[in-house]
Amino acid sequence: MHFTDAGVDEFLQIFNANKEAIRNFEGCTHLQLLKDYDNPNTYTTLSHWKNAESLERYRKSELFGNVWGRVKTLFAERSQAFSLQKFIEL
Repeated sequence: MHFTDAGVDEFLQIFNANKEAIRNFEGCTHLQLLKDYDNPNTYTTLSHWKNAESLERYRKSELFGNVWGRVKTLFAERSQAFSLQKFIEL
């Protein structure tokens, strides 16, 4: 997620206010916020879900709607989301 300069602080407030609710949402097993090393306005959330159905329930939840509705107004450019699966682990 690429935020405007003014949007970073508000995003962090929103994330901190909701991180426990997101992490404790049924099916979420991990939640992490990552910051880009070279661009201080770029962040990524990394979450692990028990299955695709759990993630879909979250995406349709009031919690997601409230958080995403506020966060997306703070972007400097369009955001991307990816669903990944473990492929090779060493």
